[in-house]
Parts: sequence; C-alpha cells; structure tokens
Amino acid sequence: MTCAIDQIAVADLPRSASSPLFERLRRSVRGVTLRTPSSNEAARWHTHAIGGVARRFAQPLTFTPYASVKPCSARCGFCSENLRRTDGGTSASRLRPAPDYFDGLSRALRALRGVPLSWSLSGLETSDDADWMLRLLHTLAAGESEGPVVEDRVLYTNGAGFAGPQGEVLRRALQRFEMSWLELSRHHHDGAVNQAIMRFRPEVAIGDPVVFERTARQLADAVALRLVCILQRGGIAQPTDVAAYLAWARRCGAGTVVFREFSRLDDGYRDNATARYLRTQRVSMDALVTACLDDPEISRGWTLESLTEGYYFWNLRLRTDSGLRVVFESADYGAMHARHATGDVYKLVYFADGQLCAGWEPGHDVLLDTRTAQACP
Repeated sequence: MTCAIDQIAVADLPRSASSPLFERLRRSVRGVTLRTPSSNEAARWHTHAIGGVARRFAQPLTFTPYASVKPCSARCGFCSENLRRTDGGTSASRLRPAPDYFDGLSRALRALRGVPLSWSLSGLETSDDADWMLRLLHTLAAGESEGPVVEDRVLYTNGAGFAGPQGEVLRRALQRFEMSWLELSRHHHDGAVNQAIMRFRPEVAIGDPVVFERTARQLADAVALRLVCILQRGGIAQPTDVAAYLAWARRCGAGTVVFREFSRLDDGYRDNATARYLRTQRVSMDALVTACLDDPEISRGWTLESLTEGYYFWNLRLRTDSGLRVVFESADYGAMHARHATGDVYKLVYFADGQLCAGWEPGHDVLLDTRTAQACP
C-alpha cells in the first residue's frame, strides 16, 4: 500500500520516520509504502487459530527458523544476537537444536496452514553447518505443501558456508529452493578493515577478500544478490566510503546494496559490551544520507524512488545511473517492542528449543510449544 505521508499519524511510525531527513525525503518521492496495516484495515490482517487460539497476523509477515546449531563463524562487535534484555531470559544464540528439531519445525509449519508469510532465514550463521542448512531447506520446502502460503524466500548470511567444502552444493540448493534473494553481509570493501569489524575465526575462508569476491560472484550467478553493510565508525562512515563501497559491490555482482544503521535501542537492554559498541561506534543514518545527497559528486545520477515504513523500520530506496539499487535503512527496537505488546502477530520465530514465538525472545510471546504441541495463551 502506498499513501501520502500526511495521512499517517506520526505516533504510528518508528521514531526515525519523524527525523528532518525523512521530512526532506517525503518531498522528493510520491509517497510512502506502508508495510504495516492499521488496526482497522481488515484486508491486511489474516486471522488464524493456532492451537485453538485465534490470533491476528499482520500482512506482510515473515517466519524465521532461528539458526543456532553452532556459534557464529564471525564475531561482530555490534551483533544484535549478543544484546541482553534487562528482564532476563535465555538468549536465542545460546540455544542448540535437539535431535527432533526438524520434527518440531514441521509441526509448527502445519499449525500455520494457510497463513500467508515469507521465509526469512537468519539467526546466527545458517551456512556454518552445511548439512543442517540443507535439511532446513528440505523441511521448509516440504512444509509448503501443507503449511503456510509462502511468498518470498530470503537468506541472510555472511557467506562462510558458501566458501567452504560444500559451497557448490549449497548454491544448487538455493536454486532448487527458489530463493528470492540473498543478503550477504560485508561491512567494508577493504579486506583488512572488514576483518577488524567482522572478526572471522582463523579457519573461516570467507574472511579473505579474494575468496569473498569470488564467492559473491558465484552466488550472484545462482540467486539475486544484495550486499549488506552496517554503518559504523572505522568502517563505512563518510560519503566517499559509500561511493567506494558501491563501486566495489558492482564488481562483486550485487544488484542491490543495503546500508543499515545500528538499530536504535529502548531502555530494556543491559549495558553490556554490545550495547556500548552500538552507542560509541554509531554512524547516524540521517547525517550520512544528508551528506551524500548534498554532495553532487557522490549523488550524481541517483534517482530517489521510494520510502518504506515497516513495523519498526523505515528505508529510502534509490537507483544509481549504473542501475545499482541502493537502500538506506534504519530500525527502532522500541517501536518493535511496542508492536509486539499489542498481542497481534508481526513476526514469527521458531527457536532451537521448539517454541514458535511472535518475536525474537525465546520464552516470550509463545504461540506454540512443539515439545508439548500446545498453544500458549
């Protein structure tokens, strides 16, 4: 749905949407694409009973089978999986799947029969265990015949497994799965700078810049490729950095580049090392995009195309004169938690402990516990 932003109450948008940059951008595009339905917009809500409990599922909706079969091959200081809530609870990144994990996943998918959604494969690094990833793709594909109605299929990855011994097997599996696109993380075009940010373990080949560029081009031949860069001090932080990254991304075969700001946190997180990293290393999306637009050398040939509002994010989409698509995106965890607190379902996550939840925290907003095959009120 697209509408003029003046029709949207500011209270309905993430905090970032009311920034001066957003106000400037709305005058440059025709309108705002709203991915989140208003509460009375019946056509964009899907009502479904799971375990005998009727719930409203927002449209569009994504389902994440949270990958945590082993610790991640990278150790990024900003990784949101290392944030900890002040109210305690088990971290999803520390859960490991039991032997019957895929049986439970199949039960969860059957419980979502007829629900329109998209696969969003993320968590830690899905490709770190190639055999687990292959079985995951098989289970999801099989579940489509008697489970949810699937629209898009997206994988978020650092690429580690695709540069490993079973890389070609995984690429072919992506094609069979009909992956819509792949979001490949790389936070700087210079290999040494990127390694200082992502801190790949010594045995992980994808950390090498030559290996990465070769792997990226191979992936681009198999599936639509988006390169994802998280803005930060010491990384991509200035307009000239943006320009250099875009030129490099084209050489890697990417059709789209996504620049993301560190997510904005509310006061529900502990002040741990990750939270401090986000605070001290943050690069303002508003300031960077404004600087890029105000620099005629950087923004020459850019065409601003659209603004999008999700349930806790906003983004600007543009196209360069070479045809490369570019997305600048900002997210607000406070807005996310406020949406989740309504009781409506905006996100589905299946964790390694067998719980299907309406959010990113195991044990919270539990819709179904496949270990007991019962829904939670």
